[in-house]
Amino acid sequence: MEINEARFVISNSDARRCPTPTLPEYAFIGRSNVGKSSLINMLCNHSHLAKVSGTPGKTQLINHFLINKNWYLVDLPGYGYAKVGKRLKATFTTIINHYLTQRSNLQCLFILIDSRLAPQKIDLEFMREMGKKQIPFTLIFTKADKLKPQALQDNIKHYADVMLQEWEEMPHFFISSSSHKTGKEEILQYIDELNANWVLPPREEKHDLGQ
Repeated sequence: MEINEARFVISNSDARRCPTPTLPEYAFIGRSNVGKSSLINMLCNHSHLAKVSGTPGKTQLINHFLINKNWYLVDLPGYGYAKVGKRLKATFTTIINHYLTQRSNLQCLFILIDSRLAPQKIDLEFMREMGKKQIPFTLIFTKADKLKPQALQDNIKHYADVMLQEWEEMPHFFISSSSHKTGKEEILQYIDELNANWVLPPREEKHDLGQ
């Protein structure tokens, strides 16, 4: 798949105000400073689609982008170590949980993991919650260019070993580098394959804010 058009549609803090769910949707989330905005920009061939900042916690709303006029990419607030107060962190949690449990057209949640780090408790807990809520997710290991190939392989194997202590199998995953465009083709191909199986949920109005 090639992304020929990526258009901003809406930002909001209420899942009820998201575009009518008549198109498949893919959301991206991760711990603060994991490289989410850079990854989104890389996938969409757009250097400024998602706001990139050296300050963690820049994304504070649900951001919808209409891709090729036939699916949505959603940039969600990060979780973890953003330098914000407890009240704002609680607000982010509410926004994220409401979105994830209300969007009938959500096909996959991409959870971004910093490939340089050992498995982080906050990431493992978040995935555990997604499993309990039966929300389908796929992992993307980011910043692969920051490691030598053997170190990268060892880190991902260690991550799999830790997850297999609790999960029956390692979730599907991709390895990416925004600066080297590693993983771009594979991630977009995966989305394309899921789109091919998309079926409009019953009883949804055929009106779309993004059209």
